[in-house]
Amino acid sequence: MASPTLPAALPLSGRVAVITGASSGIGAATALRLARDGASVALLARSKERLDALATTITQGGGRALALGTDVVDARSVKEAAKAIAGELGVVDLVLNNAGYMRPTPLETHPTEDWERMIDLNVKASVRVVETFVEPLLAAAKAGGRSDLINVSSVAAQAVFPNFNVYGATKAAVTHLSRHLRAELGPRFVRVMALEPGLVDTALHEGNTDPGARAWLDSARKSLTWMSPEEVAGVIAFATALPRHINFQQLTLMPTQQA
Repeated sequence: MASPTLPAALPLSGRVAVITGASSGIGAATALRLARDGASVALLARSKERLDALATTITQGGGRALALGTDVVDARSVKEAAKAIAGELGVVDLVLNNAGYMRPTPLETHPTEDWERMIDLNVKASVRVVETFVEPLLAAAKAGGRSDLINVSSVAAQAVFPNFNVYGATKAAVTHLSRHLRAELGPRFVRVMALEPGLVDTALHEGNTDPGARAWLDSARKSLTWMSPEEVAGVIAFATALPRHINFQQLTLMPTQQA
């Protein structure tokens, strides 16, 4: 990854961001972009080695990063990370709730381990992250600053794809959770957004063993121009730099050619 270069004007200067699933894809790209825009970034994922490399890239570019090997499925691991962030970086005012898992499979094949993992990571862990950081988000907003909670959902929350059954259901839960959280937190100036990306070129698609889903994705790679993680990160950076009274409630971000 190229080292981020700090510009003269820093739209996110002074902000403290937590990014889950930060070791690759949208998470890693967003960490680089937010750090470039002036935010201190806490990087959470299970792969500490990859986080350390990302943190080094950020600090060499003049940014500030804290790498924390964290399993967001584990409540104790998340709480320990939150304590370390508060001690090292300060009050969190931006959370990218990004960690996720996707395994499209027909339920008739009884992929119990896969659908349990999707529910644990995409739903239960997402709620856990919100619960852990809601108090600092509210504190930041009460102090008069910008405060953002971005839950990464998927276009699968709205559309129907064969064999994406449990994955689509988990992402629909994330989107609907975000709507309810916005009703709860928005009046207190915490901006909540459900970000629903379409096709993004990330490792999320790796490990997909379903022949039908693989054929569809392979065809889409040949016929469509997919979004890059960096392009999604740019949208996140734009949204979080807006004045605090402006909030994207729900943003479905798609390649132009994707139906």
